[in-house]
Amino acid sequence: MPLHLSRRLDAVAPSATLAMNTRALKLREQGHKVYAFAVGEPDYPTPAFITEAAYEAAKRGATKYTPVSGTPAMRKAVCEATARYRGWAPTPEMVTVSVGAKAALFHLAMALYEPGDEVVIPAPYWVSYPEQVRMMGATPVIAETREEDGWQLRPETLEAVLTPQTKAVLMCTPSNPTGGAYTEERLKELAEVLGRHDCWVIVDEIYGDLTYDGFQHRSMAVVAPDLRDRLVVVDGVSKSFAMTGWRIGWTVAPPRLARALDTIQGQSTSNAAAICQAAAVAALLGSRDELEAMRQAFARRRRRMVEGLNRLPGVRCRMPEGAFYAFADFRQNIGKRAGDQAIENDDQLAMYLLDHAHAVTVGGGAFGAPGYLRLSYAVSDDDIDQGLAAIGEALKRLT
Repeated sequence: MPLHLSRRLDAVAPSATLAMNTRALKLREQGHKVYAFAVGEPDYPTPAFITEAAYEAAKRGATKYTPVSGTPAMRKAVCEATARYRGWAPTPEMVTVSVGAKAALFHLAMALYEPGDEVVIPAPYWVSYPEQVRMMGATPVIAETREEDGWQLRPETLEAVLTPQTKAVLMCTPSNPTGGAYTEERLKELAEVLGRHDCWVIVDEIYGDLTYDGFQHRSMAVVAPDLRDRLVVVDGVSKSFAMTGWRIGWTVAPPRLARALDTIQGQSTSNAAAICQAAAVAALLGSRDELEAMRQAFARRRRRMVEGLNRLPGVRCRMPEGAFYAFADFRQNIGKRAGDQAIENDDQLAMYLLDHAHAVTVGGGAFGAPGYLRLSYAVSDDDIDQGLAAIGEALKRLT
């Protein structure tokens, strides 16, 4: 008799980008220039003072286990940075430091979601949100948003999808994949709706430091302090400090939930790496000059990317408020042909652009928005210009 894998895997979709990445690697091996617009990380190195802090910590002996939820210094640093840059002051007992924000979200899913539960997720969404819900046997309930609303969930839409089975509402601002960000006014409207329903509120703020044109990120914890007894904020240093490989994220949650997360993490990853926590402390408490320089570069590239996309045939793209993604509407190019090849969906279009423009993008269907493509502008100005020019030439060949 064959040994069977867990049935929970039946509910999980495979990676939408696996075939793309394999093909891109082959193109690079063949000597082609590949435009990596699918990348979800800054193209900047981690600031030197952060790396130096990790090195010094290792020399001092920070090479052992730490408390499961993080070192006292790390948890305190999260609280200080949250107070300074997010406008509210949690306590260390609310903080659980994890091996990246994705692990933080997974542990939250294990702590909260059960079969029969519903989790409301606005679309477009980051691909892991619904998959983690399904892995726990719960049901993701997708709440549609509109581009003309800046991809912000409307309060009446939220009201319509909340039920007695709703265990949590999971939001992201600024958003991956759209770059859209919630205004304080819209957060207040959503908080008013949530105040009438008994459910957890989870807000992913991993891109909160990366906003542009004067847009001010506002935390739900500040806008709706009355929700704090059931509010969870997910954050980390990966995006803002160019520290994706250091794998440091965290949750700020009510103490009862934080204790549950500590229990779960103690039986899974245990603590995040000691030297990585030391690096994150330096990032959170140190100078933000390099962060600001990177943010300004992203602001310039954002405009370059969006304006370039809007010059392409059959493409439309709004200017995002944050993160480092452009989420472009390519639907006018769906249904066309490339010779004998029919372009029937965004995945096929993305593969066509990889083959004929050597540009790696991510199809919007994986994010709950068919016909769109996500392009990262965390790449050089030259790559933006040359990559978009190649995409434009490839689109012109469609009939």
